[in-house]
Amino acid sequence: MYTYKYPRPALTTDAIIYVKVDAEIFVLLIQRGNEPFKNRWALPGGFVNIDENIETACKRELEEETGLVVEKMTQFKTYDAIHRDPRHRTISVVYSAKLNKKQNVAGADDAKNADWFLLTNLPDLAFDHKQIINEFFATILNSNE
Repeated sequence: MYTYKYPRPALTTDAIIYVKVDAEIFVLLIQRGNEPFKNRWALPGGFVNIDENIETACKRELEEETGLVVEKMTQFKTYDAIHRDPRHRTISVVYSAKLNKKQNVAGADDAKNADWFLLTNLPDLAFDHKQIINEFFATILNSNE
């Protein structure tokens, strides 16, 4: 086992799962069951295990927190602001998936609830998830998705 003299950041992943219904976009969010930001809404996601790749971790966290299984995800961007997580240095790789229709979801594991929200009417979000959502949809809407 190796040891290091310097601290290392934690690696997490977040999932942007969305669906278009007519002209409206809905985004899947979970309500956090634990601190930090307990009871606030966030993107589904969590820590990458030592024995899994990042996309696998994203799919696992999504299923654990919402019950939703997604076959294919696309990597969007990495977020690495120094203080994005009040617990410690955390870097998150964000993945996305567009669904054909809203699926039934339920909060599980460390998610108190899971639900679909209109992009134009999102609740107050944990961490930097508002920034992530804004940047993602600015990107895809500019590409005429």
